[in-house]
Order: sequence, then C-alpha cells, then structure tokens
Amino acid sequence: MKHISILVPAGAILGSIEGPRQVFTEVNKFLKNIGKPAFCKLQLVGLSKEMPVAGGRYTVYADATIKDIDQTDLIIIPALDGDMQKLIEYNQDFIPWIIKQYKGGAEVASLCVGAFLLAATGLINGRQCATHWMAANDFRKMFPDVHLVEDKIITDEQGIYSSGGAFSYLNLVLYLIEKYAGRDVAVFMSKAFQIDIDRHSQSPFIMFHGQKAHEDEAVKKAQEFIEQNIEEKITVDELASMLAVGRRALERRFKKATSNTVVEYIQRVKVEAAKMSLESSRDNVAEVMYKVGYTDPKAFRITFKRITGLSPIQYKAKYNRAVYNGIKQKAPV
Repeated sequence: MKHISILVPAGAILGSIEGPRQVFTEVNKFLKNIGKPAFCKLQLVGLSKEMPVAGGRYTVYADATIKDIDQTDLIIIPALDGDMQKLIEYNQDFIPWIIKQYKGGAEVASLCVGAFLLAATGLINGRQCATHWMAANDFRKMFPDVHLVEDKIITDEQGIYSSGGAFSYLNLVLYLIEKYAGRDVAVFMSKAFQIDIDRHSQSPFIMFHGQKAHEDEAVKKAQEFIEQNIEEKITVDELASMLAVGRRALERRFKKATSNTVVEYIQRVKVEAAKMSLESSRDNVAEVMYKVGYTDPKAFRITFKRITGLSPIQYKAKYNRAVYNGIKQKAPV
C-alpha cells in the first residue's frame, strides 16, 4: 500500500489539496467495492495541524505534521497563490523534509504552480518541469537551471512529476493512479470525475504575452516592432539593421531577454493574433493567414499546430462562438 502525503503549505489553493484527496479516496472506495485492498494510505501533512488557506477563508486540518512522518512514498505539492518568493520563504521548512524523503525513496509530484516550491528544493535542476503557462516567465527568472516545458501537461523524470496549469493537475492524478493501481482503475476514475484521461498538452490554452520584464531596450524595440507589424514578413536581418545591432548579437540578446529566439517570437506573436481572429471573427483560415503575414498555407498550418497543438480549422471549431452555436461559416481552406 502506498503512503501518499498531500502537503498543506501556507498560501495553498484549497482545490488542489481537496481535488487529489477526493480522487485518491474514491480509488480506495472503488477497490474496496470490487473486493480489492486499498491502494494508498492518504494523509494531509502540514508544518502545523491547522493551516489557513485561500487567503484565510478556509482552514485545513492536517492529519500529521512533517515531524510525524519518517517515511512516505509519494509527496503531492499543491498549487500556491500569491507572491511565490514570499510563499517559498513561509514554507521553507518543507524543503529539507522533501529532499530527505526523495533521497529516501519517495516520489514527488507538484501541481500547477506548486512547481515553484518543488523547484526551490533544487531537485529538478537540469530536469524538465511543467507549470501554469501564465507563470512561465516568473518561473524561468526564479529557476533558470530548470528546464521548463511550457506546453506539457505532465512531466515524469526520475521519480519527480509535475503538471500544467489549473485543473490539468487532475491529469497528473490520473497518471499516478494508472501507474500505481492500473489502467482500468484510472479509466474508471476518468469517467467518474469526467476528466479527459489522454490530454497531454496545454498548448491550446496558452495565451502568449512576450516577456518584457528586462532591461534591454533594443530587444524591447524589436518586440514592439514585431507586435505592431504582424502582417509583415519580418526578418532577423531587418530587425538587426533597424536597431544597428549585429545579427548574432541581436539573436543572443533576444534569447537571453525573452527566452525565445527572434524567429520563435515572430511566429508566436503571429499565431497569437491568428488565434484571436479565429476565435472572434467570421474570417476563414486563409483570410486569417494573410492578415498575420503568411502566404504559404502549409507553413502556416504547421507553425500553428506546433504552437497550439491544433490545426487552424480545429482551433476555430473549438473556440469560435459562431461555429459552436452552429452558425454557418465561410468554408475554411
């Protein structure tokens, strides 16, 4: 039987404590009903027995404190809400305990922006980690040694797991259930809680906002030019000439400041503009493509799908209100 410890840190989001607790509890009930033993012993574990969460609106009563737990099999780090630097300081005492447990054989899973507390342990330096796409820029600044994979729903590397943003943590919970209790149990839980079990990417949900919290004014000018001229075919050489900067120097500085290459940034800005048009207008895919500076349908489709995980037609069908309501659209190309 697995011993699962769901942490109750200061600043925790209540749902990411209660969500996994409820799903794991239901797994035990399901197994009992079919005559099988429970798959886990589940405990809420805090620095103290009572912890206010959700800005003090609720109090979570822990089953144990970290001093009571000599050994566990899986640690769940819930999402946090607030100033991450301060929250890491408030929850500092969890860090050596998590490290000790991991080195003693426990696995560790972070949910959404619980990744910040996980990263503070140093255990994922040089490894992959997922978190909410809205927190990606802050995460990269705080933990440059961690390989953030912004599009992933789940990472699994050497006994450490992480999940993408918000309720996608439920996909990681199902992933762990499948690993520990089997595919059949995970599928049943996905149906019981109506969770899409095989969702692997948060790319369709990402809204790109260029990283501008840096001091490189030339790079900021380049970003602004790209964003104000989405209909143009912009080249790196053109930007370098405009800014009187060497091409290699611009590429190096741009990557350092924004975490994107110049070409990646241009593509992401254009795709973000295309997404907004596909969501809100009656333009077909070809019209949207031309508006954001593409003339090659294949290149546009490949770039769009690589960034969003969906083709332009799929994206429009999923998010355009008129399509959703069954209003006839112009035929996409």
